[in-house]
Amino acid sequence: MKRREFITLLGGAAAAWPVTVRAQQQAERIRRVGVLMHTAADEPESQARLAAFLQGLQEAGWEVSRNIRVDTRWSTGDLAHLHKDAAELVASRPDVILAGVGGTNVALQQATRTVPVVFAQSIDPVGNGFIDSLARPGGNTTGFIQFEYSLAGKWLELLKEIAPRVTRVGVVREPGVAGVGQWAIIQGMAQPLGVELKPITLANAGEIERDVSAFARAPNGGLIVAVSGAALVHRELIVALAARHQLPAAYAYRNFVAGGGLISYGADIAGQYRRAASYVDRILKGEKPGDLPVQMPTKYDLVINLKTAKALGLEIPPSLLARADEVIE
Repeated sequence: MKRREFITLLGGAAAAWPVTVRAQQQAERIRRVGVLMHTAADEPESQARLAAFLQGLQEAGWEVSRNIRVDTRWSTGDLAHLHKDAAELVASRPDVILAGVGGTNVALQQATRTVPVVFAQSIDPVGNGFIDSLARPGGNTTGFIQFEYSLAGKWLELLKEIAPRVTRVGVVREPGVAGVGQWAIIQGMAQPLGVELKPITLANAGEIERDVSAFARAPNGGLIVAVSGAALVHRELIVALAARHQLPAAYAYRNFVAGGGLISYGADIAGQYRRAASYVDRILKGEKPGDLPVQMPTKYDLVINLKTAKALGLEIPPSLLARADEVIE
């Protein structure tokens, strides 16, 4: 080989070498993902949701400590703590943040309009001003909705099917856009089913206990606990009050029934977190959250607690048992 050809070849190899090394370094660069939760860290359902999210990341090729770091914050229903966690997560400069239940979206909207955010179980993100539209979210936020408003009517139908004697229903709801939307759907179903409705606003524990106890003084009552972050925060209290006052209750979340509630119908929330991992993966690979359409649930689960039904003196119709995705005995 001539000396000039050798020098040219060597120079070309030297130029190519840094490019290859840089590509390898970038491929193995540890990306940072924040997770903002508004529930207790020791709650089994919350751990199941986080595990589903991590499983989704793993299925997409992300491995904790090798190419990704996950920083999870739990506020356990404390709003001041939640907003502090949101600010700290944003300050840590993550590549993307996963928003859990409740006020996590609000806290993150206030903390940043630039860091990408993926929500796993939002309630009416358009009505709440988190995104521009479902098809084109715009901005820095996208994700997965945990229910459609039409679902609210199903809770009343199920409550009447499992407890036909119920003629008065207290609707435990959070104030705001989502609470009003769910109330409107349930209200539209009430008259044909011969039910009188009473709104019960989720506030602090003392007011919830007072209002539910007052509602329970009259006969033939039942409860619907609508979708909301506040309901999850006060889950144990609500289930205990329903049992104490012998109120058949329909819930939006499985964990209410696992904790002693009667019946629930709602999205597979753990599945929502697994799906959210796919959007985190796409954002980490360069896509913009504003270009990723918000998606609806793909699976809803009907769960019945037979022990609670027996304690309430209810006999579950065989047709309802046959439709159940899970029966807790």
